[in-house]
Order: sequence, then structure tokens, then C-alpha cells
Amino acid sequence: MSKLRISILAITACILWSTAFAGIKIALPYTTPFFLAGIRFLFAGVLLIPFSGGGYVRGIVMNVKMILLISLFQTVLMYGLFFTAMSMIPGAVAAIIIGSSPLITATITHFALKNDRFTRRKVISIIIGVVGIVFVVAGRQTLKGIGLHDLTGIGILLVSIVFSAVGNILVSERKGDLHPVLLNSAQLALGGISLIIISLLTEGVPSIHFDLTFSLALFWLSFLSAAAFSIWFSLLKIPEVKVSELNMWKFLIPVLGAFFSWILIPTESPNSISVIGMVVISGSIFFYYFRPNVQ
Repeated sequence: MSKLRISILAITACILWSTAFAGIKIALPYTTPFFLAGIRFLFAGVLLIPFSGGGYVRGIVMNVKMILLISLFQTVLMYGLFFTAMSMIPGAVAAIIIGSSPLITATITHFALKNDRFTRRKVISIIIGVVGIVFVVAGRQTLKGIGLHDLTGIGILLVSIVFSAVGNILVSERKGDLHPVLLNSAQLALGGISLIIISLLTEGVPSIHFDLTFSLALFWLSFLSAAAFSIWFSLLKIPEVKVSELNMWKFLIPVLGAFFSWILIPTESPNSISVIGMVVISGSIFFYYFRPNVQ
């Protein structure tokens, strides 16, 4: 697969993920965080069954340990904590914190994978991206007078990023073992069921107020998870694709996520410092991918 096609697919996945922040904030008032996460991923897994390449049950049985492990890190732990944090902090702030994932992922892969080390170009690009994140955070009025509740939410979100990086490594290390859409479908459905059980144990029997707004938000959240993770898993299974390099594209998520939150959520709005930060973050991506002579 050409580098251009890999880049286009990675950008597409990041665009889809960036819309999740606004979608979750819209859907959360209708039910509890873990239950929303559970039904979202269960529906997403079911949506993918027709596109899983056949032999669905056989593929699960033959790879059950791998599916369980990836589902644990990529869906249950990562998104259980993610949805909890989303109920505690503004959508745009969550998008910004998630934007630190390239740094965390690159650090973990540097020590976990022999062929995915830090380079000068990668380090400089990540530093530029993190500086952009600091600008955006500094420009958010919602962070003025930040309290323990907000800091707790940010901490939970950071831990979820670590689990996501571990999940990415697990998928990458098993290149070619299983059809990526089947793997994604199975791990999403299993993770969704697990989150629903956790919800019933910790949040009680949820009350859901179905209306057009909630139904559309839930459908979109399920669709974007099905599509974005299938794209991402497919890319991670390409031999020449490195986990940390692919995750550099995730610097787009805070830019687009904040943008969609500002458009769709009435209580959130941009300011000049935030916009400068978003430009700096975007610049880090261009520096990394369009400066091939820098090592």
C-alpha cells in the first residue's frame, strides 16, 4: 500500500474519531457513561459482521485469546475510562488531552518494539504537537480555576491513552493473523457486552430516554467506531507501518475534535489562543511527514 493511501486512510479514521467527542457529550445526558459505551460498541461490532470476510465464529474460536486481550485493553479499559472522563470534563478539553496520545504511544513503543524507536524528527514533531496542546489548554476558559474533579477526569483520560497504546501494539504484533474487520467486530462486541455488565454492576439498571437526538448520536458513535477501528487495525497490520508513526496522525484529533465540539455543543466556543494552538499542532504533523530529509 502506498504512503499516500496510508495517510489518507489514517486521516479518515482521525476525522471519524474527532466527531466522537461531540457525539458523546450529546448522548451522555440520556444514560450512564458505561452503559452508553457498552451499547455503542456492541452495536458497532454487530454492524461489522457482514463485512468480516466469512468464518466469523471459527475465526473467533481460533483466536479467542488474542481477541480477549485486545478487547480488554482497546475497548473495556480504554473506553471505560474514556467515557468516565468525558462525563467529567468539556468535550474540547477531552479532545486536547487525547491529542497527547502520539507522545505516550511513541514512548511506549520505543521500549516495547525494537523496530519503532525515537528519531530526532519524531521527537521534534511530538514536542511541537505538545506545545500546541499547551496553547489550546491555556486558551480554554473552562480551565480557569480548575478543580480536583477536573484534574481527576484528565488523569483518567491519560490512563485510557496508555491502554489504547498497549492495544495498538497488540494488534501490530499480530500482523496477518486474522482479518482486521473480523478482529475489530469481535473485540468491539465483546468489549461492549463487558461494559454493559460493568454498567449494571456499578451504575445500576439504566434509564434511557430514546428520542431522535439520542438515536442519531448513538448510531453515529457506533458507525464511527466500526469504521475508524477497522481502518486503523488494517493499517496496523501492514508490515511497513510503525505504531508510533501511524499515531502521529492522531494530533489531528484535538484540532478536529475541538472544532466539532465548538460547532455542535452550545456551551463550548473557540478563542484566539486555542486557534493558534490548533495551527501549531497541525504544523507538527506537516513537519513530520513532509520533511523527509530530517532524521
